[in-house]
Amino acid sequence: MAMKKIEDTFYISHGPPTLSIEETCIPLKHFLQSFSQKVYPHRPSSILLISAHWETEHPTVNIVSSGPSDTIYDFQGFPEPIYQLKYPVPGAPKLAKRVKELLSSSGFKRVDEEKNRGLDHGAWAPLMLMYPEADIPVCQLSIQTKKDATHHYNMGKALAPLKSEGVLVVGSGGTTHNLEMFRETTLVQPWAQEFDAWLKDALMDGRYEDVNKHKKAPHATLAHPSPAHFYPLHVAMGAGGANSKAQLIHRSWGWSCFSYSSYKFTVPS
Repeated sequence: MAMKKIEDTFYISHGPPTLSIEETCIPLKHFLQSFSQKVYPHRPSSILLISAHWETEHPTVNIVSSGPSDTIYDFQGFPEPIYQLKYPVPGAPKLAKRVKELLSSSGFKRVDEEKNRGLDHGAWAPLMLMYPEADIPVCQLSIQTKKDATHHYNMGKALAPLKSEGVLVVGSGGTTHNLEMFRETTLVQPWAQEFDAWLKDALMDGRYEDVNKHKKAPHATLAHPSPAHFYPLHVAMGAGGANSKAQLIHRSWGWSCFSYSSYKFTVPS
């Protein structure tokens, strides 16, 4: 059977770690649960997941050579049931090697690997809802918060050939992410709305260079005091291609300032 070419790359907002066990962020939960049926109804050979929750000095892939990936609980203070959740998905060592090859050949001077590192909640929390069978191999790629957005966009460009190899590239973060500003209200704070609207307009207009220079956007520092939750978008955007068209595939809010906007990048046929 011929390998299906992947046409799209995705950026998703992954929400809180408790998404799968609590009745919170219901629209986001339903969106992720519908992903493999309605959003992308094609089975990939493997998944490359770029998570906001794995930061390293140099681009790094995890290599799980045998057995299921460990489930990393990289958080504290949540209800006990969440620490019982498991997502024993197979590792993707061949994909990890391929990612290293593509990045190295594109001018990234150092690409590291971390053996037997499991999946952090930026990966397993959304994937548990998107692909609950846990039977598609997953490789994670780290982000570098000391680098800029263009660095991550170029990482994505280097990884674009993976689409023709049946690999689904997914960036997982948060369109706005400021833990100091959340409120127990459904009223969305104006600064978060303005940044979210700016991003939507820039992406839909194909102004990817503006997105790479997002610090000039309205309320950019409030929206992202740290760029960790934003850089996965730049990788997905770069892998989509300079000629790709962005499509808003989900939009909802949590705790007054967390935008869960999610995007698909498609090259027109």
